[in-house]
Amino acid sequence: MANNGNNKKPGKPMRFNPIWLYAPVFLILATLFFVDRDITSQKELSWNEFQNIAKKQAFTDIVVNRKENTLKARVDPAKVDSVFKKGDIPSFQDRGNISDYYINTQIPSVDKFSDFYDQNQITAKVKYEDSKFSFTSILIAWGPLILLLVFWFWMMRRMSGGGGGSGGGGGVFNVGKSKAKLYDKTNIHVTFSDVAGLHEAKQEVEEIVHFLKNPSKYTELGGKIPKGALLVGPPGTGKTLLAKAVAGEAHVPFFSLSGSDFVEMFVGVGASRVRDLFRQAKEKAPCIIFIDEIDAVGRARGKGNNFSGNDERENTLNQLLTEMDGFGSNSGVIILAATNRADVLDSALLRAGRFDRQIYVDLPDLNDRKEIFLVHLKPLKTDKSVDVEFLSRQTPGFSGADIANVCNEAALIAARSNKNFVDKEDFMNAVDRIVGGLEKKNKITTEEERRSIAIHEAGHATISWMLRYANPLVKVTIVPRGKALGAAWYLPEERQITTTEALQDQLCALLGGRAAEDLFLGRVSTGAANDLERVTKLAYAMVTYYGMSDKLPNINYYEMQNDGWNLTKPYSDTTAEVIDAEVNRIISEQYERAKSILREHEARHHELADLLLKREVILADDVERIFGKRPWASRTEELLGLNAPATATEETTADAEAPIPVEGEEKTEEHPE
Repeated sequence: MANNGNNKKPGKPMRFNPIWLYAPVFLILATLFFVDRDITSQKELSWNEFQNIAKKQAFTDIVVNRKENTLKARVDPAKVDSVFKKGDIPSFQDRGNISDYYINTQIPSVDKFSDFYDQNQITAKVKYEDSKFSFTSILIAWGPLILLLVFWFWMMRRMSGGGGGSGGGGGVFNVGKSKAKLYDKTNIHVTFSDVAGLHEAKQEVEEIVHFLKNPSKYTELGGKIPKGALLVGPPGTGKTLLAKAVAGEAHVPFFSLSGSDFVEMFVGVGASRVRDLFRQAKEKAPCIIFIDEIDAVGRARGKGNNFSGNDERENTLNQLLTEMDGFGSNSGVIILAATNRADVLDSALLRAGRFDRQIYVDLPDLNDRKEIFLVHLKPLKTDKSVDVEFLSRQTPGFSGADIANVCNEAALIAARSNKNFVDKEDFMNAVDRIVGGLEKKNKITTEEERRSIAIHEAGHATISWMLRYANPLVKVTIVPRGKALGAAWYLPEERQITTTEALQDQLCALLGGRAAEDLFLGRVSTGAANDLERVTKLAYAMVTYYGMSDKLPNINYYEMQNDGWNLTKPYSDTTAEVIDAEVNRIISEQYERAKSILREHEARHHELADLLLKREVILADDVERIFGKRPWASRTEELLGLNAPATATEETTADAEAPIPVEGEEKTEEHPE
């Protein structure tokens, strides 16, 4: 083992490679290969003796060397006894193993040999050469050995993982080596400036950066830096990027691997890779170990393992716990891990002394999305119609990865249309495609179906416009997109808390399409299937989870099975009947409420439906022109109004241009073709 975490960095230790144990075996086999080849016998004769034998036509082939005045003649197998006697070669009785017999002779000159050959009419074939050694003969003799050596070295490199890459390869002999990819401090160029948003999370990890840069500041006061930090959050929120930024800011080596890299088909490999990873980290200290998707090896032990099928994973987890305990508090090795399933992690992994902190990386809010858009818009060629603030309002609930996808999709749409710049319409189409799917303009629908879809979508738009807590409308379309025949796009309100009135308004708006069909067509269709699914889930959540029922108030009927109880539901069958009755009551009330609003605004609803049939796509400006301006400001507009003074102060200090009002920007949006 190398250094036990001292600050001085030792040289690269010498290690014995077990591969070379096979080298002697290979050489023995190669020697036996050549020894087992056919045996030849040679005999030296004088020039006179050669002449006497040659006159008897005892040779089949003669090779003459011009430079050395020598020849080598192959003896005719039928006349071997006249040339070779019993005492000329060892083991004469084993002559059956000898394939060829040769005679070597020193000749006076090449000319005298030629005269002798012509005068005596020798039948043997003669070949003249200038050198003693021929490349062809050398290649024939040593070629098989060279090929075997090359093949052996190639196989050994493959079995040992190719000899490249940091952290060991995936070969047979390196199966217990860590698969962590090492990023040297000179190769990490990601900093906190590349991470848009995540302000609270960045504040949490800044302390880790400060410790790695100046550890004595903390150790002199007797403080201990946290050994590990767990980044928790939905997929695509930037957990991995944040960990890389920590390493880039601290300028320290960065070991990156996934939790699944510990898993292998061989028993004990996971624990061995954990030991090797921490050994490498101690040699590179101070450094950062980042384990992505740690829930692959960090799941809670002893739950559901009826047949001990997870023994290998548990052994890996136990080794990880041991290694984290074995670290000194000030060893300079920081462990970062990321997961979106913190609820399934083992409690021993989350205790103090291992992962001391849990840093929640949430979905970006309005201001964070604006910063993320600014980062991803840098490499794009955009025109003046692209407004970052408007885009951030159009993408509630989007993660950082989703926003990056929107920007890329917008660029692809613009390139497909042979545009020189990416404009606002491209971004809107990109958002629609990601949320709703690919637009299907060529899908055939009858006029009756189009009218039914228009009345349905106009019902949604009418109800949402007339209710205070309904999500503000963006646009309505009857062009099929994805699995939907039509769609109404809203700006979901990003509320911290939601009241009963807000949930009731959402239910009423969702039921507006079905209510419009029932009221104005006298029939209903299957087009409201998705609406009804959302309505049912929301209504049951109001009763069983939020306690918003008159008959069952202040009770949360959550599932207790995840807490270790054997109950599948914490209520009786009688209570279940009450729950079903309350859900039916809430949905029926909001359905009748939607019908009442539609009757009150019947004329304007029909005008909106006719406009939708004519244009296929209408925007919020069109709805405002028919129904008038909404008397209520959305929560997003309130937040933007609260942030306006601070933003104006910053822009004045930076000598920036005055921003365009949000409402004016929304009115500039054009209708798609």
